[in-house]
Amino acid sequence: MAEDPSPGQPPDCPARLVDEADGLTETCLETEQVFRGVLLDVRRDRVRLPDGGEATREYIRHPGAVVVVPLLPNGNLLFERQFRYPLRRVFIELPAGKIDPGEDILTCAKRELREETGFEAECWTHLGVMYPCIGYSDERIEIFLASALTEVGHARDEEEFLELFDFSAVEAEQAVLDGRITDGKTISALFVALPHVRAQSRN
Repeated sequence: MAEDPSPGQPPDCPARLVDEADGLTETCLETEQVFRGVLLDVRRDRVRLPDGGEATREYIRHPGAVVVVPLLPNGNLLFERQFRYPLRRVFIELPAGKIDPGEDILTCAKRELREETGFEAECWTHLGVMYPCIGYSDERIEIFLASALTEVGHARDEEEFLELFDFSAVEAEQAVLDGRITDGKTISALFVALPHVRAQSRN
């Protein structure tokens, strides 16, 4: 499956990942920007369906983000407690943040880890990508494992308030199962990272 510049589509329509053989592809005919904020770009597209019909698709375009699984020298994982305004509650999360325009994903991961937690990592492993809200956004989140950490002091934004704490791998897994961790990107990142974390602990 490769990125298709979508010849014949309006120039504002985003490129798409296509597999023409699957018979499920929808083609952008027209796109409209409904709202543009500091972060969110809300679109309404008219699309052609696989059977030749037409439909409307509303969604949010997003610059993408990273999530970092920080492995501390004691073998535990570093987490944050942070208030999330849309749900009016505090969540347990892994360090994460938005990719700046033109920013390399590893550079972003290093920046977010340093800014939010005050740690830098000597070893970085890219574990994959997840799409957290495929029904209404093109957001992608790149997943990294960071190890060999050194504390250098955080550089948080003035409007950023969070608390740091650590869990063992077993405690983190239990926190997902008992509902203390409900953040989607954190659950996904733990799922792909824990086998690597356990492998490192055996070495």
